[in-house]
Amino acid sequence: MSSQRAYHHGDLRRTVLTAALDVIRSDGPAALSLRDLARRAGVSHAAPAHHFKDRAGLLTAIAAEGFDLLAATLADATDLRDAGVHYVRFAMEHPAHFQVMFQPDLHHPEDPALLAARTRAGDRLREAVTEAVDEDDPRLAGIAAWSLAHGFATLLLTHNLTAPVGDAAPEDVFRSLTGMLFTARSAHPPASR
Repeated sequence: MSSQRAYHHGDLRRTVLTAALDVIRSDGPAALSLRDLARRAGVSHAAPAHHFKDRAGLLTAIAAEGFDLLAATLADATDLRDAGVHYVRFAMEHPAHFQVMFQPDLHHPEDPALLAARTRAGDRLREAVTEAVDEDDPRLAGIAAWSLAHGFATLLLTHNLTAPVGDAAPEDVFRSLTGMLFTARSAHPPASR
C-alpha cells in the first residue's frame, strides 16, 4: 500500500532512478533490469515502464540527469584548469552517471532531454576553453581539455591510478598534472621553421 501511495505521489520515478544508480555503481549498467528495480521499489514489474518505457529509456534519463549535474558543476569553475578539476570531482561524486553518459549504445542518444542536457554541459566546457586559450581552433583545444579531464577521471574510476595517486586528493593531482603540462609547454616553445 505504501509503495502505491508513493507511486501516485510521483516518487516512483526518483526511487527507480536512485535504485538504478546504486546497481550501476556496484555492478555496472549491464546488471540493470526494470523487473529487479520494480522489485526493489516494491511495485509491479510494469510500473517503471510507465516512467521510462524500457531499459534504454531509464539509462537515457540517467545520462540526461548526469549531463545536467555536470553542467551545474562546470558552471562553478573559475577557469579552464578549475573546469577540469570540477569535471574530475563530478566523475568521483557521480560514478554511475559518468559510466552511462558517454556510452550512447546504452541509451537513446537522440532523446531531446538528453541532447539539451549534453549541450548545456558542452557549452560550459566551451566557455572555459574559449576564455582560456588563444588558438586558431578552440575546438581542438576543447577536445584536448576534455580528453585530459575525461581520461584522468576514467582512469581514477577504473582504479588504474590507485597507486600513482596514493593518498593525495585526486583533484590536487589533476591540478598538478595540468600545471606540469602547461608549464612544460610554455617553457619549451616550439622550434621555429
